[in-house]
Amino acid sequence: MNRRDFLTVGKPKKKLPAQKKTSQIVSPARTLSGINPYTGPWGTNEVIHLLKRTMFGAKKADVDYFTSRTMNQAVDELLNPTAPDPLPPVKEYTTSTQPGTPDANIAQGTTWVNDINNDGTVQAQRRASYKKWWTGVMINQDRSIREKMTFLLVDNFGNESNEVGFANLIYKQQTTIRQDCLGNYKQMVKDLTLDMAMLRYLNGYLNTATAPDENYARELQELFTVGKGPDSKYTEADVKEAAKVLTGWQVNLNTYQTVFNPARHSTVAKTFSSFYNNTVIPGRTGATAGDLELNDLLNMIFAQHEVAKYIVRKFYRWFVYYEIDAATEANVITPLADIFRSNNYEIKPVLNALFKSEHFYDVLNQNCIIKSPVDIVIGSMREYNVNMPLASDWNTSYGHWNTLYAFMFLMGLDLHDPPNVAGMPAYYQEPSFHEIWITTDSLPKRNQYTDIMTSTGYLRNGFRMQFDFVAYAKTLTNPGNPNDLVDEALKYLYRMTISPQVKQQMKTQMLLSGQQYDYYWTNAWSAYIANPTVANFNIVNVRLRDLFRYLMNLSEYQLS
Repeated sequence: MNRRDFLTVGKPKKKLPAQKKTSQIVSPARTLSGINPYTGPWGTNEVIHLLKRTMFGAKKADVDYFTSRTMNQAVDELLNPTAPDPLPPVKEYTTSTQPGTPDANIAQGTTWVNDINNDGTVQAQRRASYKKWWTGVMINQDRSIREKMTFLLVDNFGNESNEVGFANLIYKQQTTIRQDCLGNYKQMVKDLTLDMAMLRYLNGYLNTATAPDENYARELQELFTVGKGPDSKYTEADVKEAAKVLTGWQVNLNTYQTVFNPARHSTVAKTFSSFYNNTVIPGRTGATAGDLELNDLLNMIFAQHEVAKYIVRKFYRWFVYYEIDAATEANVITPLADIFRSNNYEIKPVLNALFKSEHFYDVLNQNCIIKSPVDIVIGSMREYNVNMPLASDWNTSYGHWNTLYAFMFLMGLDLHDPPNVAGMPAYYQEPSFHEIWITTDSLPKRNQYTDIMTSTGYLRNGFRMQFDFVAYAKTLTNPGNPNDLVDEALKYLYRMTISPQVKQQMKTQMLLSGQQYDYYWTNAWSAYIANPTVANFNIVNVRLRDLFRYLMNLSEYQLS
């Protein structure tokens, strides 16, 4: 299928069942490029491609910044964030402040993340607060891959916040993922195995010697490590034995801490199949039994080569393309998996090799991924450099962030609430993968979002959140020339070449209002710059608004 054809084909909106089998390798090859270092041109096109895949949108200021670096310098900076972690969410919701009522001890505008509170209503308000806050964090991301990795890995581990219930635990889980996202994947798996939200979501806190619960043991192997590829041949018995290893861990909701209870731990020896080389994990007793056996379990699992291949395939689908054919498996997946294993499952060396490879910049791997709702909403906010309230005005900020979160939800993505433990279907469901983002329901929602932000925007507490195309045009090199303006806008917003005839039509209909001569726009722009009255502003603003609304309503805008 042509990568754009499906945008005109209606698809029913539905939740697809989890399909955990790795996509079959197919032929013929899309491209034979591999992970040899990229030696081609390094300019605006390549920088935009890199940023749109590693961040949410490619802001012109960021593009200019990284264009002044070499490719190696740019990738190194993206993979080595120096900015501090974002400040935690605050109490922006309204509750009673009377003594003895839930949440009364947390003042408005102060963080709730360390406050132990088991009231269901308060926790529901905090979950909503968390999603607003996360929206703001992504808008205000630093020049690194950290926020994109956090988003993707939160999805990878597939916890539904509504099922977990406790926003404090969900926030803590995301903090763990953010801290681990460019570190060691094996350590991340261990940290999340003992994470309170994970223990609640996959019933780890109910897993006892007398009644082993297999939920987490199954997903640990099926979704988080070895996967279900053709070379992943663990057995049902392996799931049962792993469940015994993981017995004894509990959640203390009075302290928000994970605890190990030796009395609930299975002390029998755990024997695994030939896939795991018939490994036997000896049963242990005492306070350290849980940690010791968990280490043995992870050492056994991560000794399997399929772990590296399975996780690298996920990285590939997130950052490059959804289809993995035989050539890609041989030329990209396998060598990257070797790098992953040889570096003891450190994430950064894999991403470093990928983002500096000829394959990543291969023209066939550009303009081929459908933007997720986050890329549409957050990406547009960042690319148009939308003016937002001061950080100190938390009430207005959270209100606007909630509006943006709501649009992502309407487009089919609920932050930290995937439909099931497999995460969002667009990242794993074959054969459609990213095409799932586009339905007869979600595509109009995308257009509705950009139309509203183009016209009226959203007003809260006297602050209007809106695309400002006049301000955006001022950042371009030569906005007074309508040809240069259209060319440069397309360069930043689209990832494909538009024919001269189509660009001429855009210019004539939008910027020239049907006139034939370029000076019709040039004179209007020059008059506004020389004398920025309301009347002069309105003349150029209306034409720019029409141009950019048109650009964002075309199918090409949906591709990254």
